Amino acid sequence: MTTRPPPVFAMIPVTILTGFLGVGKTTLLNTLLRENHGEKIAIIENEFGEINLDTRLLTQNAEVEIIELTNGCVCCTVRGELTASLQNLLERRDAGALAFDRLILETTGLADPAPIIQTFFVDEILRERFQLDAVIALVDSEHAQKQLNEHRVAASQIGFADRLLLTKVDRLPLTGINDDDKALLIDRLRKINARAPIIEVVHGQLSHKDWLGLHAFNLESTLSLDEAYIAPNASAPAFIPIRQPRSLLNRSWNDNIASHIFEAGEMNLVRVGAWMESLIEAHGNDMLRYKGILAIAGEPRRLIVQGVHKVVGFDYGEPWRSKEPRRSVLVVIGRELPLDAMKNGFMAAQSAQFN
Repeated sequence: MTTRPPPVFAMIPVTILTGFLGVGKTTLLNTLLRENHGEKIAIIENEFGEINLDTRLLTQNAEVEIIELTNGCVCCTVRGELTASLQNLLERRDAGALAFDRLILETTGLADPAPIIQTFFVDEILRERFQLDAVIALVDSEHAQKQLNEHRVAASQIGFADRLLLTKVDRLPLTGINDDDKALLIDRLRKINARAPIIEVVHGQLSHKDWLGLHAFNLESTLSLDEAYIAPNASAPAFIPIRQPRSLLNRSWNDNIASHIFEAGEMNLVRVGAWMESLIEAHGNDMLRYKGILAIAGEPRRLIVQGVHKVVGFDYGEPWRSKEPRRSVLVVIGRELPLDAMKNGFMAAQSAQFN
């Protein structure tokens, strides 16, 4: 008797949409649904949110309420445990009851996105079927300063993001918030998350090309470290510098989440591996996102590292070019980390220390 091999499924890209209460996530989704994006998209809304998209009910059960949207998309309100609900969606998709090419998961405005991100790494079925594309955080340009001062989760949402969408900028002239105030906010966002480009969103209008299909969780051979650039609202973002008054630079904020960049030369593979292992074990719970490209002594390829809390991946990428400096860079977005000890450990893992 011949056993049939298991079916081969294409990975389904997943975008996690986060941001504080009232920041404009549903407005952004409505804009997406009006676009000709050419995909069937499943949208999962958090269990506390109201579905205020123009919809009509398709199917309902105790765990997942499924609603038909425009462009052949579907929307789900998850009431049960997320892993089971996602597996339920996969079963319906495999059975032909649902059709979608991409998944967008909108978190509640008070949620830390960490457990949701980790769900796609920890569960074996979800890991094989879904591919995290990016974490998108919306930031309310009018109220973000107050939210960051009063709610720790607001900084956490920003820290996990691969791209920040600065919403409601069209309202700023009406609220008395001037360009210097906006520059202060952007400076604060840069200190929390130096990796994520910022895009201004006017009247909730933003092309899907600016926040879908980013491939941010791929182990790539490049790492953007430009800390002082903002992208205007455009389909192909052109990054332009923020002209900040000198009085606004180096402003000290009391956020407990910040970006830290560690740089060194060629690394000893054994030493840097042991350092990373001990660092993640001791402080992984306080490391929101981290990504690095390391130059390993005797290895022509770049070693790429990317992690969320204690879940980490390593892979070799493209070879270093002949005249390119072999420089090791690690970006860590974390909460109250022992920076001096981390820097010393990273520098001590350089190969020159052990020759």
